[in-house]
Amino acid sequence: MKTLSKMKQGEEGVVTSVNGDVRYMSRITSIGITPGCRVRIIKNDKNRPIIVYTRDTMIALNEKECSNIEVQEGSYND
Repeated sequence: MKTLSKMKQGEEGVVTSVNGDVRYMSRITSIGITPGCRVRIIKNDKNRPIIVYTRDTMIALNEKECSNIEVQEGSYND
């Protein structure tokens, strides 16, 4: 497993856990990133927001936010 921030463009997986304070957890879960959801990295350039595709939506997250989301790598279409 690795964090969302360590994944490269085109990599896919399933969220296994989301860690953080109450405010962070509320924000992340309200935009649809929860354990069990599938994610695909659209763009992960250095010093830029990470663009994630999940639940038919593209979401921009900063690296710190992504470092609290653990992902099991695997095909998006499993």
